[in-house]
Amino acid sequence: MNEAHLIARKEGALGRLTLNRAKALNALTQPMCEAVHHALSAWEDDPAIAAVLLDAVPGPAFCAGGDIRAIYDLGKAGDPGALEFFVTEYNMIATIARFTKPYISILDGVVMGGGAGISVHGGFQVVTENTLFAMPETAIGFFPDVGGSYFLSRCPGATGLYLGLTASRIDAADMIYLGLATHYLAQARIEELVMRLVRGEAPEDVLDALSSAPDNSKLSEIRTVIDHAFSAGSLEKILIGLTAEKDWGRDAAALLRRRSPTSLSLVQRQLREGAARSLESCLEMELRISGKLLKGHDFYEGVRATLIDKDQTPHWSPDRIEDVDAKKIAEFFVH
Repeated sequence: MNEAHLIARKEGALGRLTLNRAKALNALTQPMCEAVHHALSAWEDDPAIAAVLLDAVPGPAFCAGGDIRAIYDLGKAGDPGALEFFVTEYNMIATIARFTKPYISILDGVVMGGGAGISVHGGFQVVTENTLFAMPETAIGFFPDVGGSYFLSRCPGATGLYLGLTASRIDAADMIYLGLATHYLAQARIEELVMRLVRGEAPEDVLDALSSAPDNSKLSEIRTVIDHAFSAGSLEKILIGLTAEKDWGRDAAALLRRRSPTSLSLVQRQLREGAARSLESCLEMELRISGKLLKGHDFYEGVRATLIDKDQTPHWSPDRIEDVDAKKIAEFFVH
């Protein structure tokens, strides 16, 4: 690994991990995931380490996800390394979830996909005025993995399904409201937080002392509408309900119509399944889904349209929600 892509070091009582691929929006590579796993395994039994803090070098993104272009190239070539990336990433997530010491993530900037995976399963998630969160996978013919089956299905009401289907972006206040973050902290106070953790102060006490209440959640204001529309049952009924709403509903319906119909169908089933599963069971399910999507069409077409040709005009197969074969969707969930 290019060691600079993940900077792991000890600072006083703190084990510190810093994502350092600013030009790539700190997208996670397989070696970065391996390095996080190894660092946490070492610090778990290190009496000098009281807590671990994850942050990123200054820039617009905390972590914009996994290195999708690399996965695309490997998958197109039939290289098993494409699926191995997900195995490594999910093992890292399980390690974070099992870590017994305080694990604090500073989500200062864009947080998408893998950026959620490396943070939301830890004990504390600190958001700032710069935080922007999304699970954008349906826009590239994939699905909200990295444990999304687990954490999205546990968001209040139908909000998790709304985020997973539409790939809508939310801010810090919304993350606090949904339970995806624990504390709001002005960016200017992050340095003080780090200094006090380095001195060995208890993370919960420091966070409670430095954090403040964010602005009102915009998502909370439309929660009733979201719950009504996204609890309708089938995707077709959800679209009908959204179209009947005013501007917000029609905008959400327009987003759904641009997403991969196969991905949308997968998300609806995965969150229903995930609500009754443990995190580790969710990750096992997601690995099976990922492997099957890597053998399909929509993931490669979505990445082509979004990241390679950038024409933003993916040609999904099938291209209508009404044409998705329920039997084929069910096959994604078979062991």
